[in-house]
This record gives sequence, C-alpha cells and structure tokens, in this order.
Amino acid sequence: MSFNSPFTGNVVQPTDVSYRRIILTTDLQLEWPINGTTTDDAAARIMEVSTASSAHELWMPPANQASVGQDALIRNVGAVSVTVKDYTGANTIVTIAAGQAQYIYIVTNATTAGTWGIIAFGIGSSGADAATLAGYGLLAIGQTLNQSQPVTTFSSNYTALTTDRSKTYVWTGGAGTLTLTLASTLADNWFMFLRNSGTGALTVTGTSGDLVNGSASIVLQPVDSCIIVCSGSQFYTVGLGRNTQFAFTQLSKAVTSGSYTLTASEASNVIQKYTGTLTGNVTIVVPSTVQVYYIVNDTSGAFTVTITTGSGATAVLTTGTQATLVCDSVNLYNANTILAGSSNISLNNGSVGAPSLNFSSETTTGVYRAASGEFNISILGVLRLTVSASGLAIVGTGNFTGGVSGGTY
Repeated sequence: MSFNSPFTGNVVQPTDVSYRRIILTTDLQLEWPINGTTTDDAAARIMEVSTASSAHELWMPPANQASVGQDALIRNVGAVSVTVKDYTGANTIVTIAAGQAQYIYIVTNATTAGTWGIIAFGIGSSGADAATLAGYGLLAIGQTLNQSQPVTTFSSNYTALTTDRSKTYVWTGGAGTLTLTLASTLADNWFMFLRNSGTGALTVTGTSGDLVNGSASIVLQPVDSCIIVCSGSQFYTVGLGRNTQFAFTQLSKAVTSGSYTLTASEASNVIQKYTGTLTGNVTIVVPSTVQVYYIVNDTSGAFTVTITTGSGATAVLTTGTQATLVCDSVNLYNANTILAGSSNISLNNGSVGAPSLNFSSETTTGVYRAASGEFNISILGVLRLTVSASGLAIVGTGNFTGGVSGGTY
C-alpha cells in the first residue's frame, strides 16, 4: 500500500507511532517505525513500560537511522526499575525508577549507539522528579522533597566536608577533634548538627585561621550539642547546649608579648591557660563584666602575665603560677586572700627571680624555697637572706640600730 501526496505526488511517510504499552519479559530491541518494520517492536513517541524483573532491558533503535532530536517519552508504570540502553546494549541511557518518567532524545547520530540527552520529565501526570531535584539535606519521598538530617556516629578525628550539609554527627569516642573545612569552601549557609555522646571532650576547630564563635576552637563536653553554621568566612554555633555536669570550659591561648584583648567568646571560659615562650611582658584584657577566672600561667621566660579590664586593680602572674580572680567589672581581686576554715597554706617553691609569695606591684620581692630545709628571701630578684637548720645567712652588709649581742664575731 502506498501513500501519495495530493500536492507533489511524492510518497508520504506513515506517521510515527504515538503511543505504546510495553510489558518486558526479556530484553527488547526497538526499531524505528519509519523503517517499515513488520514487527510490533516499533519505538513510539510515548511508551508506558513495566517489568517484573530489573534484568529485562529496553534497547533503543540505531541512532544513525534517525535525525538528531528524535525523541521518546518513557514512563515506568510498574513497580520495578526499567533500564533503557542504546542500540548496542553496552551503554545505559537512563534507569527509570518505578512511577517516574524520563524524556530522551538523540544528541549525536554518527554511530548506532549515538549520544542521548536526558530530561527528568516528572512523575505521574504533573509532579516534579523529586529524586533528581534532591540535593544535600533533602530527601525524595514519593513526589515531594523532604528535609533530611541523617545521623552518622564517629569516634576518630574527622574533617567536615561540603557533603556533610544538614547531617547530624554524633561523637562516641574519648577526647577527639572535628575539623571544619575552609569556610570559603563550605560557603555561606552551610550547616551541620553536632552532639558529643562520647566520654571525653570534643574540640571543634577551623582551618587556616577560620574562627568558631570568634575563637580558634571550641570544646564540647560530653552531652553538649549544637548546630554549626558557616557564614562563608567563619563559623558560629546555634543552641550550644551545655551539660550541667560540666559547668566549666577552658581557653588555652598561646602568647608571646604585648597586649591581647579577649573576645566575649574567649572570656566566657572560666578556666584560662596561657602558654608559649615569652619575649616580653604580656597583658590580657578581659571584658568589663562580673566574672570569676581561674588563671594558669603556663608560659616560660622571665616575664609576667597581667590580667586587667583596662582600668582598676590588676593581677600579675609570674611563670608557673596560678590564681583565682574575681572581677567586679572594673577591678580584679585575688579570691584567695582569706581561706575560711583552713589551718595552713601551701606555696610553690618559687625562685629567686619569681618568689612564690610576692607583691603585685613588685613580683621579684618575696619569699621562696631554694633547697630542702631552707627559707629564702629575695629582694628585687636578689637573694638577701637564708634561714636553714644550721642558722641564718645574710647576703650583703647589715645595719643593726639596736646592737648585736651573744655569739662569737
């Protein structure tokens, strides 16, 4: 039977098949209907396909027998995924999940396999392809996108990545570290959830100077939790929950010389340890707020660390000493001036240049213990008196206004 045009006399090609319903029971090789196929395996423009086994595949006709742009809309109306391959059967064009539809078309047709483009056409009659749209922090459930916070437990040091957006990480180890990838890499609006369910402190630190709440790092004690958000340049915590069994946090800050002004986040740490080799005297400026500080001067070098609000009374700590300080928002006072109920006080041995009992305005003058069985007095860093089991030894000249009696001279 021939089809002739009433205008030109030329043969009119039969219209391409518009719709087919296909049930796959084995691999099916399709043909273009314009090739005059005598089989029922013609490729239609719209095909509804189902199969009982994912092993059954649908193979498209030769790409070089059609023009670029030749297309087909394939909808999986079954309960099992359908794999669509090119004519050779070697390359998968698309795998269509149950209930989904995919629109495919020829991009290049130099070979029988060709190159095929894919557009996620949707689900059902009008729904978007949620599985294609779902990114980090989103989960496709049916035709809808849903918020997702999958939980991952970890007990070894870990670096949070871009792919960890919206994930919940639960620490289950002892002491450990969570390192945050560069804020510029994670970019603004990246976030993650974090909880310490372990037995030790979890340190959260930035990379290459990125700050967390204005500090180089923060510490989550067991049972602490928070949301970490990125601004693109640094990190912040939201809803940092503190376990009441661990009321104190510690700031460990390396210093060398000069003045350091603590941020509000740094000053919120009740316990503060200062480390490093001093090349000059150091001044730590704390906020003008009411607070109690436990200060540990763990530095080395013949210099001091002064704690101040910028005005009022200050506290001076020499190397290797500690102090409990009370700040009234202006002055810093030593909280250990009176020990209620105590019968004795123990001091560090100290040294001639840093006596253990000294004066805040002259820290090189005071008493110390140079060796076993000795009591020593230092004046401006110079030994002037030693009391031992054998007697009294004075270094320097003596001026006795009341005279001297007894003994041999």
